[in-house]
Amino acid sequence: MPRFTRTLRPAVAVAVVALAAAAVATPLATSASAKPGKHLVDVQLLSFNDFHGNLEAPSGSSGRLVTGHHIDPATGKPIDDTVNVGGVEYLASHLAEARKGHDRSLTVAAGDLIGASPLLSAAFHDEPSIEALNKLGLDVTAVGNHEFDEGYKELQRIDSGGCIDDGDGKDNQNSCAAHEYQGADFDILASNVVEDASGETILPAYAIKEVDGAKIGFIGMTLEATPDIVTAEGVKGLTFKDEVETANALVPVLKKKGVKAIVTLIHEGANLPKEKWTDPATGKVYDVNARYDYTCEGGGELVAGSPILPIAQNLDPEIDMVVTGHTHNPYVCDVPDPEGKSRLVTSASSFGRLYTETNLKYNLKSRDIVRSSVKGSNLLVTRDVAKAPEQTTLINTYKELVTPIASRVLGSISGDVTRTTNASGESALGDLIADAQLADQSTVVNGQVPVIAFMNPGGIRADLTATNSPYGEAVGEVTYDEAFTVQPFNNYLVSLTMTGQDIYDLLTQQVTGANAASHKILQVSKGFSYEISPSGPVEGSVKLNGQPIDKAASYRVVTNNFLQGGGDAFEAFTRGTDPYYGGLDIDAFANYLEANSPYTPGALDRVTGTH
Repeated sequence: MPRFTRTLRPAVAVAVVALAAAAVATPLATSASAKPGKHLVDVQLLSFNDFHGNLEAPSGSSGRLVTGHHIDPATGKPIDDTVNVGGVEYLASHLAEARKGHDRSLTVAAGDLIGASPLLSAAFHDEPSIEALNKLGLDVTAVGNHEFDEGYKELQRIDSGGCIDDGDGKDNQNSCAAHEYQGADFDILASNVVEDASGETILPAYAIKEVDGAKIGFIGMTLEATPDIVTAEGVKGLTFKDEVETANALVPVLKKKGVKAIVTLIHEGANLPKEKWTDPATGKVYDVNARYDYTCEGGGELVAGSPILPIAQNLDPEIDMVVTGHTHNPYVCDVPDPEGKSRLVTSASSFGRLYTETNLKYNLKSRDIVRSSVKGSNLLVTRDVAKAPEQTTLINTYKELVTPIASRVLGSISGDVTRTTNASGESALGDLIADAQLADQSTVVNGQVPVIAFMNPGGIRADLTATNSPYGEAVGEVTYDEAFTVQPFNNYLVSLTMTGQDIYDLLTQQVTGANAASHKILQVSKGFSYEISPSGPVEGSVKLNGQPIDKAASYRVVTNNFLQGGGDAFEAFTRGTDPYYGGLDIDAFANYLEANSPYTPGALDRVTGTH
């Protein structure tokens, strides 16, 4: 599909609340016009989300999706049938093939295209991922929470281009390593993110795309709760507006511009149910992991209470479709609008493993989408197609540049060290990371040495697998690349002083408040222990080196700046005093592996009880 240059646009859009948000109106392909008297034309939308810089085909469970189930003869229990999927070389080829025969086609996304990325992209501030998305023909995307990992000013640079003076590899990152970074050829929308100082959105609120007479408006936004799940410094000075109010306020703005066909791109998502699978041999029904096409194409329904549902149910009826993300789940579902009319809500899993193809009729006379015609399906990005050569060239360029950093062996492990938790929520890899943070000397200040470390489980992104040898290293050896894949955020370690009561409150927040529906059990360092219950820590069980924590006493703790800013709804961290910023979490992790090699996990006995 040929690409077309977008029109020049302002770097900052006018605030949505003023109902004059900046936008980009970009004419695209101009194929043969519709025949006289034929008002209905076909339009194709291709969409994906949560790419997270996965240029190379992701490995392990991150590179698979469930396609079916069968009974394991050895155990008599059902196991998943899976297929290996993903990788931008394959995604680009699948999208190019899908566009064939479609004169009117647009490719859109719903955020988290960068951030929490593998080292191949992250080492270069995710510039390679934007270049890859330019090449595969992306037209427009919403921002996600991870686009703020390095701050909104950096997001604006990612959009517009330019280089960072980062010392040619400072902190294992290097901007413009291959060439001058030119920015995104696609539109990045942030309609509900307003800079407090100016009252303006940090990026355009909407974009208008025209394909051979069919004009469609796209409203792009991230979840309102973004400040709760990103580093506080990255969103300092910003306000994140309500999603429904923001989108609905933009509908009359678009209509005044003659746009009646409207699609919302939003980085918020839904949770999936277990699939009810019947063993064809016995007729017995099992609860199993849902197939990639189970919800809602295969009979599954979105879990009640999913964050996207109240948003989708209350968006203006003039909005014709909702493309979502954030939860990394695959679904194509009908969520009726406020007037009870069917409206498609989609999500294409994550890491480029799926894309959604939506086909619809556009009425050239009424300039609107025929809602009843909108049909969508999630399609696998299989690896049985030819790789897109331009993507292969890009990957090879950056692989050569990153190899000296990525291939350095840090140490070795005696066996797999995984994120798998026990019934109490503790994992071997969580223990390792917390111990590494506690051992790091960069957070010691004025003789104040941290005695407890806390790590958020969501920040542990991959397992350490002994047999994984991406650079030909010996079994058990761990490279910097592997360590970075575990902790890809480049968060800073922060030491601070908390009272014993603060620590009790912190542990309570793991299972209450915003975390009541989905518990988040913090990983803790050696010497700290407690018993968890459904309502919080058991009174008197919270101990340091065997001695009960004194609620009135003060303790120096270390964590990452994401948690220190109150991330994941751990408000107790914000009460900490005398914060001191140390080095990067990945450096602490790497240094600990080097100093404790070969590493063997210990018993999972720091957190006991059930929740």
